[in-house]
Order: sequence, then C-alpha cells, then structure tokens
Amino acid sequence: MPALRLFGRKWLAASDDLVFPGLFEIFVRTLWLILIVIVHVKYYESTWECSRGGDYVRTYIIGMMALLSLIIVVLVALVNRSAKGSITDETARKFVPPILLLKLFLIIPETVLNVFGTMWAFCKDLVVCPFEGHFSRTVIEGCNNHIFNYNEQKCLFDPLGSRRYHEVQETPSAGESLRHRKVTSLWQRRFRWAFCWVKSDEHGHEAFQQVAALLSALFRSTDLVPSDILAGCVLLRVKQKRETREMRRIQMLSDDEPKYSTDLNRIFALAPRWMNLENARHFLRLSMAAYGWPFVMYRYCGTGLFRLMKEVTCCSCFRSKRTLVTDDNCCLCHLAGVKYMSKIREDDILFASFRNHVFELPFCVIADHKTSNIVIAIRGSISLRDMFTDLTATSEKFEAEGLPPDIMAHKGMTCGANYVSRRLKEVGILDKALAMYPEYGLVLTGHSLGAGVACLLALQIRHKYPDLKVYAFSTPAGLLSRDAARLTESFVFTVGVGDDFVMRLGVDSIENLRTGIIQTLHASRLPKVRTIV
Repeated sequence: MPALRLFGRKWLAASDDLVFPGLFEIFVRTLWLILIVIVHVKYYESTWECSRGGDYVRTYIIGMMALLSLIIVVLVALVNRSAKGSITDETARKFVPPILLLKLFLIIPETVLNVFGTMWAFCKDLVVCPFEGHFSRTVIEGCNNHIFNYNEQKCLFDPLGSRRYHEVQETPSAGESLRHRKVTSLWQRRFRWAFCWVKSDEHGHEAFQQVAALLSALFRSTDLVPSDILAGCVLLRVKQKRETREMRRIQMLSDDEPKYSTDLNRIFALAPRWMNLENARHFLRLSMAAYGWPFVMYRYCGTGLFRLMKEVTCCSCFRSKRTLVTDDNCCLCHLAGVKYMSKIREDDILFASFRNHVFELPFCVIADHKTSNIVIAIRGSISLRDMFTDLTATSEKFEAEGLPPDIMAHKGMTCGANYVSRRLKEVGILDKALAMYPEYGLVLTGHSLGAGVACLLALQIRHKYPDLKVYAFSTPAGLLSRDAARLTESFVFTVGVGDDFVMRLGVDSIENLRTGIIQTLHASRLPKVRTIV
C-alpha cells in the first residue's frame, strides 16, 4: 500500500508484495542455473566438434549462465528491499521500483537468447552437433521459464492503471466519477465473460450493472491492492481477539459473573403465543424443503439419491400431475426433494414453481394441516443467479399499501418479492387455497434470501391478509429501512443462530470493514510478509 507505479501506470501489487514471488523465482532460476551448469560441464568441450553452429551453442550456454546469475542477484536484492518497513511505509522500500525496473529490462536479453536458441535448436541448417537433442530440450525448458515469468507479470496488470486516468483525477470529482464508471464497466465485462449463462436472463444485464457498481463503490477513493485487503483482514482478526480477551479479563475481575446464555422464558414472556421455538422448528423444516433435491444431496451425501428415488415421478411429461408444478425436470426431482424434506403428502403441495433466474426465486404453496396454515415457502440462495440477486444490494423505494412514504428496501429482494407476488396472482393459488381451507391462516417462511423476500412479500399482501405471519430464518442484513423494520415486529418472527454471517452482511457492514482495514493498515508497524505469515 499504495499500489506500485511503474512505466507511468499503477499495478495490482504494492512494493512489499514481491517477497514470496521473488523467493519462488529465485528457487526456479537457481534450478535452471544448475541445469545449465550441468549442460556446460558435460557438453561444452563437445561443442568444438560440431560440424556447424558450435559457436551458437556456446554463446547460448555461456550467455544464459551469466544472465541467470545476474537475475538471481537482482532478485535477492529485490526480496531484501521488499521486506523492509511497515505496510504504509513506502520510504523504506524506495529502491524497489528501480530494482524491479532493472529486473524487467533483463527480460530483453533473456528474450533474445531464447529466440535465437529456438532458431538454433530447431533449424537443422544452423546447428549440427552430436548432442543436438539435449540442446533442444535445454532451449525448451528456457522458453517455458520465460513464458511463466511473462504470465506472472500479466497477472499484475491493472487495466485502469493508465496515467491518463490519474491526470484526470487532479480534479477530484471528475476523476473519481470517470474511474468509477471505468471500474464498473470492467466488472461488467468480467461478469459477462465468467457468467455467460446468466446474461441471457431477462434481468441479467441489470444485475451485472448493479453488482459492478456496488463493487466499484465499496473501494472507491482507496489505493489498496488485493494483498492489502488480506493483510488488513488478518490484522482486524488479531485486534478483535485481543479486545475479546481484554473484555473477558475485565469481566472476571468485576463482581458480576459473565452470562453466556439467556433465559428463554424471559425472551418470550412478552411475545405473541405463535412466536415460539416449536413453531419455528416446524417452519424451518418447510423453508429448508424449498431447496429441493440439492439440499437432500447435500444433507445425505452418500444416500441422498436413494432417499429421492421413492419420491420421484418418472416421465412426468406424459403423466397427469396432482400438483401444479412449473419449471421442474421430467422426473420432478425438485418436487421429490420438497416432499422428502417436508414429510408432506404430494396432495398437500398445492403449487410449486422452480423457475430460478435473476430476481426470480423458486417457491411452494403448501397446505400444512399440522398447524392449520397455508404456507408459502420461498427458497434461499443456492445458485449463482441467487448470488446476483443477493448482491444487487442498492436501496430502492419500496411501496405497499399501509406503509409510510420514503421506505427503502434491498433492490434484489424487492424484485424477488414482486416476482413471487405476480406469480401468485397469475395462478390465483392463494384465493383457491383459502377457499378450500377457509379456517386456515397464512404463513410465509424462508431461509436466507428466501427470508428477506418473505418479509417484503408479507408487507405487500398484508392489506389483503391482515392475520398473516412470517417465520424468517437468517434474514440478510440491509433488508429494510429502520421505520419499516419496526412495522414488521408484530407479524415477523426472525430466528438466527450465533454469529450468523448472513444476518450481519450488508453494504454498511462492508463499508465498516473497508474503514477498519484502512485504519489497521495505517496503525500496523509490521511488514506485510510477517503480517500474512
């Protein structure tokens, strides 16, 4: 930290990132030098017996020996200088850029030797020697080593490190805006290439754009490289451990004994009767059943296939189905997973949609006779498409009947709730189910992403079903603005376990992490290599 600058541009490495790559390259170069020395000792005298091209072979062997020796010396100096100083102390590593420049310029004679070596090894008219095969293998090994070094440097190339972007940044607002747009565009191209099957979705392009803008904004106005983020996370973890130990020490010295558990009776004393752990456990099973066959295979790695076999419906395309199912496969494997995990008869699964696109989540409508409820179970995150729905984390205005104005909600989950609401209206399944079981209540449940969508969907349809209830498990952070969250306290029961990562992960927490990383990096006096190791 900050990023290394060479040839008038920034790179994806800092001046203290060259210790381990340098040590590895020293090891490889030393092995290569030993092999060249062995070739020299064994075959150098024989080069005088070559009928043609012996001087070419001698030039290559001696040139490579001298060049490798010089490169190893330069690498030792580079590693030594790169290991100096703290993470933010650039002055201690002021000699790293010139040493690295010298090392990079040595690529030129190395390239020349490898090109001419290749010509001499494979052009039969240039070199005719009794050990010609050994010379060819030596040249090939040298070329492989050269290609490896080229790829190593290519990985450190920053597409946005050009000098012209930094010249524009002399006017802060215009420069930051330009860089933000360029970084967003770069991430969009990466997403389109890496997740080519997602971009065909109706909302794929919008999701790419939103997630790319988020990633660009999170580390905006910082000069961090990937290794800085890793070192910062390590330092934050050490800091948290130290603070936890200090807090426990203070608690032990005080008169009050630390409490490691909470009285459940006290927690549920003022809660409605339906908010209890027995009901939560029951609806957790239904919310996990919405994951379908992948969850069965995950939970029962060795026997999952056999457990599903008795629930599948072979050749369902040609057979009548008792349950209205959409977007499942020909054997209704997802429905089989729902039946197995929920322990509910197929007749009681009134509707199941397994369409999984960006902003479009699978869900089931179940008649739960045990609790006398119609249950909408919404699936959580399990695919890459769900990941993009999660990461579309910008705030969007959320409107529903009975809500105050200017309520903000998670955009990706809002789109997911709109999709589920639209599908329920298209099929009309809720009205049919409640007409079939008029004495039943309505419950929405989900896990992770499904929990967030269930909460938002409940806000949208509560004016029509005022007695509905929501059992939400591991609801993601950053779902609703504070005023709207307070409105849900009367009908949403949220359950989390311990230090659940998902319930604490939001844009605000990532921004706090960024701030903490920068602060700990500036406070640290250790070299990066010692911090990471």
